[in-house]
Amino acid sequence: MNRPLRLGVNIDHVATIRNARGGDHPDPVRAAEIVARVGGDGITAHLREDRRHIRDADLKRIQDATDLPLNLEMAATEEMLEIALRHSPHAACIVPEKREERTTEGGLDAAGQHNTLAPIVWKLRDNGIRVSLFIEADERQLDAALKLGAEVVEFHTGEYAHAHLDGDSEKVARELKRISDMAALAAKNGIEPHAGHGLTYENVQPIAAIPQIAELNIGHYLVGEAVFVGLEHAVRHMRELMDEAR
Repeated sequence: MNRPLRLGVNIDHVATIRNARGGDHPDPVRAAEIVARVGGDGITAHLREDRRHIRDADLKRIQDATDLPLNLEMAATEEMLEIALRHSPHAACIVPEKREERTTEGGLDAAGQHNTLAPIVWKLRDNGIRVSLFIEADERQLDAALKLGAEVVEFHTGEYAHAHLDGDSEKVARELKRISDMAALAAKNGIEPHAGHGLTYENVQPIAAIPQIAELNIGHYLVGEAVFVGLEHAVRHMRELMDEAR
């Protein structure tokens, strides 16, 4: 029997809308409360170095507002490490970060950045924080995650999502096989595989059907849909599609 698939909802872009005008509305904490109420399994929030959406003060408010585990996405910097240690989220997902990018554009080069990542991973783990690395579905990167001692990898599904949007069925099939093969290899080696980036109602089910994947993290699409149908409906419908795929 396939394991239940968890849905982590990234609430960053609720904060993006708030920050466009300043002030406190719409409040990402209210979004977290809705996610908890309608069947989400976790809250994901990326505290970027430029604070373009989630703010420092949001983190404690999110943790206080719900019992859902917080997955803190963070760059591999001393500043972010200190913040993570102070807030003790359930998990910390280390992601690549460039100031000029609109959103995360690819996976972390865990293989090339071993010496930078190792002390950060160790300190997080020593403090009881589950460490995830956001990587491409690539054997070299997965091997690096294993050597670093990461408990989780989140596979970047951006290429799959772009191919689906472009109607490139051959590339969709290749990307899906790559993600599926790496999810199986991760699970075989004791690493829990997650996936995320660019997932929508239209493309989520083939990813959700991969039996080893334990969690999907979805944000921008759900916040966008919420403009039209409300966050409650958007999360519930995504949950239904994921459950159907399993």
